[in-house]
Amino acid sequence: MNPTGIAQNLIRPDFYPHRPSAVEMVQTHISWVFIAGDYVYKVKKPVDFGFLDFTTLEKRKFYCEEEVRLNRRLAPSIYLDVVPIVRRADGLLWPGGPGEAVDFAVRMKKLPLGRMLKILLAQGRADAKVMDAVARRIARFHREAETGGAIDEMGRPAIIRRNHEENFTQTEKYVNRTIPAYQYDFIREYVEKFLTVHQELLERRVAEHRIRDGHGDLHLEHICIADEILVFDCIEFNERFRFSDTAAEVAFLTMDLDYNGYPDHAEAFVRSYLAYSGDRDLPALLNFYRAYYAYVRGKVTSFRLDQKELPEAERSDVVRTATQYFDLAYTYAARLEKPALILTAGLIGSGKSFQARALAERLGADVVRTDVLRKELLQIAPAEKHHDAFGQGIYTADISRKTYEKAIEWAAERMAQGRPAIIDASFRSRADRALAVDLARRLNVPLYVIECTCPDELVKIRLEKRQQDRDNPSDGRWEILAQQKKEYEAICEIPAASHFRVDTSDQPELARRQIIRTIKMAEFQAVA
Repeated sequence: MNPTGIAQNLIRPDFYPHRPSAVEMVQTHISWVFIAGDYVYKVKKPVDFGFLDFTTLEKRKFYCEEEVRLNRRLAPSIYLDVVPIVRRADGLLWPGGPGEAVDFAVRMKKLPLGRMLKILLAQGRADAKVMDAVARRIARFHREAETGGAIDEMGRPAIIRRNHEENFTQTEKYVNRTIPAYQYDFIREYVEKFLTVHQELLERRVAEHRIRDGHGDLHLEHICIADEILVFDCIEFNERFRFSDTAAEVAFLTMDLDYNGYPDHAEAFVRSYLAYSGDRDLPALLNFYRAYYAYVRGKVTSFRLDQKELPEAERSDVVRTATQYFDLAYTYAARLEKPALILTAGLIGSGKSFQARALAERLGADVVRTDVLRKELLQIAPAEKHHDAFGQGIYTADISRKTYEKAIEWAAERMAQGRPAIIDASFRSRADRALAVDLARRLNVPLYVIECTCPDELVKIRLEKRQQDRDNPSDGRWEILAQQKKEYEAICEIPAASHFRVDTSDQPELARRQIIRTIKMAEFQAVA
């Protein structure tokens, strides 16, 4: 039977015994899905993509049965059975009943579209309690999922390295198309360093049976918040994609939450999963596996560019989506796993705040801006302008000292929580910098200084523009720049390896990339 003929029959309401009023067909690259009233029928296409093979009737039947068996673990009330698509004596096709089986379909109950997690999130109806319920369900599933034998082998460092190398090989042709060369090189170096430094951890995960027969495709569109938490559409066609570290499944879902703009929900899910699973090693693995899955999504999306018939408008969308996934993978790879203290330094208008924000986004750091902190201490609105003379008004030496001391206190609190901290300030005096040096020494954390510079003519333009911005908390003005220069004490006490100078007028992004690489690789070296 021609597969197209089967699809043409299943789209007809009179094809089904329960006579739905209408049938909706949804196509993916591997399946036809027919929504027929309260039931859904899923038929596999006779395709072979290497990682899956549905080319024979026997294989399609087997994988239909596997789909039902495996998905009943997390959605037992939804996956009903496998029904044959039969040819009757009168020549008609029918789902089930006597006759020659020409294909097979997974029969499911229709899920309530309005209760999908992705829909609830978009509507603002999924709070921390919802994420807690999902975490509880997933943690229980992981405890009960099969482990041992061939499943364990998928967690070996050699297998993980092979999976990554496959990614890099398959994406070489997309470098500077959907993934910038610097991101490709950085992620590749990051993976090699991680696997080398954390080999013992990964082997321990195998010994502790943290490698499980999981879901394999745990993202927002596969979770339904009904009377019970239903997680559906797991990967049935390739065990390699399903056998993984439980941390990897947590990473997959949180990556999808991040990509769709719900980082707070991702953090809530992780907190709850940690509480339910007791997996103390999870935090050390999350960003590694998040980077992997974001990279895979970028790769798979990029594959569509190989379709010659792809319309140009759609091609642009594919490039944009793939680039966003690769950029997310880069961000995960760059994130610091240990506390670090990072200072910006420089004159007004030199671009410190922009560099602080850009670095924080990549490194996963918290930022405090002394322009804001100073006014908070004095109970002044951040945007309220104070055009005092240099060293006068709210900028006296005493107030400045208290502001820096408060910033140091803030940084200490963040680092005590295991997070890197960035203090966005001028740090023009050695005394102010000494507070940071002392804190880093006491907490035994690395200290880095990002010193920003900029030609005066550009600084003047920036400061004039800043005065027009009513929401900018900075009170920096051109007329006080000369005095600030006189007061600025050269940074000589910080080791050269930890002191970065950035000319923010001349491709500062290139400097940031090198700073990120230096800081991240130094973290690996410290762990090793």
